[in-house]
Amino acid sequence: MALANEHFLKLPGSYLFSDIAKKVNSFKITHPKQNLIRLGIGDVTRPLPPACIEALHKAVDEMSEADTFHGYGPEQGYGFLIEAIIKNDYLPRGIHLTPAEVFINDGAKSDTGNIGDILRHDNSVGVTDPIYPVYIDSNVMCGRAGILQDNGKWSNVTYMPCTAENGFIPAIPEKRIDIVYLCYPNNPTGTTLTKAELKKWVDYALDNDTLILFDAAYEAFIREEDVPHSIYEIKGAKKCAIEFRSFSKTAGFTGMRCGYTIVPKELTGATLTGERIALNGLWNRRQCTKFNGTSYITQRAAEAIYTPEGKRQIKENIDYYLDNARTMKEELAAAGLQTYGGTNSPYIWLKTPDGTDSWKFFEQMLYEAYVVGTPGVGFGPSGEGYMRLTAFGTHEDCQEAMYRIRKWLG
Repeated sequence: MALANEHFLKLPGSYLFSDIAKKVNSFKITHPKQNLIRLGIGDVTRPLPPACIEALHKAVDEMSEADTFHGYGPEQGYGFLIEAIIKNDYLPRGIHLTPAEVFINDGAKSDTGNIGDILRHDNSVGVTDPIYPVYIDSNVMCGRAGILQDNGKWSNVTYMPCTAENGFIPAIPEKRIDIVYLCYPNNPTGTTLTKAELKKWVDYALDNDTLILFDAAYEAFIREEDVPHSIYEIKGAKKCAIEFRSFSKTAGFTGMRCGYTIVPKELTGATLTGERIALNGLWNRRQCTKFNGTSYITQRAAEAIYTPEGKRQIKENIDYYLDNARTMKEELAAAGLQTYGGTNSPYIWLKTPDGTDSWKFFEQMLYEAYVVGTPGVGFGPSGEGYMRLTAFGTHEDCQEAMYRIRKWLG
């Protein structure tokens, strides 16, 4: 008899965005003619940049000829993309990496969920709250999170609230934690940390031998000077942090699937006997065993992002979404609503009026304004009383959604 991994049974019945999809589908059955505007799931609407399309066509043609055909590729990624990443994303910021420290993947979600494979099941975990659900759920699946309590928190997880009251800046823990997840610009709140604030976390990690898992999937949206694009801009971070990046929102690769993870060679973990182990080697071994690598065609498209044309085109797309965010914040403020984020991020974190709970506001907005958002409580207990809206729609849809919400709220 095969025994099931019973840790999976601890998870809530379904994933947050699956719950949203079910509620939206129920609405569509009862309102088949109503046009919904979806500002919930963070999927892009702008097409791939022309530079990427050109690179895709060229790569497909290469696959049709014996001399240029590519079969199995390196699990770590092709050198041409790794070199482009180092040269364009890190060297201009004074960050020096070797190719062996860069691992190409099929999107940041995969690696943020799988990184726990190289870490013991009994490490303590700390998360900002609210938080991207994958961080918590992946720790539940391996037994690291403990038991779900009545207050919506997992027993073995330290929660660091990020609310309007503390300016969405998590407090440094008073106790030592083995693994801390940080995501900045933050999903879901859209808020950021300054370099000085992020340095406090690096200092904490160095002092406490803590591993920071730093999700920088939205760094391309940063516009303010004092907001770091990479945790490695902070001195000492290579000794305590793994960084995750994604091309999904940067270049519209949600349907293409490509990103990368940085695991510095000087970063180590420990065995129970105190021996220090390089995490770079462990991650490389994990990837070679359980990951097939990202396709050659996809990686050629990603490489094109770093050409002069590609850089200009993705900036145009990001500016498009940030313009949506600006418009949304202005319109929501005019409706008397409090909003956060949206300046260095494609996400608007909306405080529900009159203390309305998140799911109730979600359903009211769905059935009365015909706009879909994401209930804040789905991201953690501190998300209760908030709603996440994305700026990834078209200009027309974002403007129409704001018109509907203002009319609905009077």
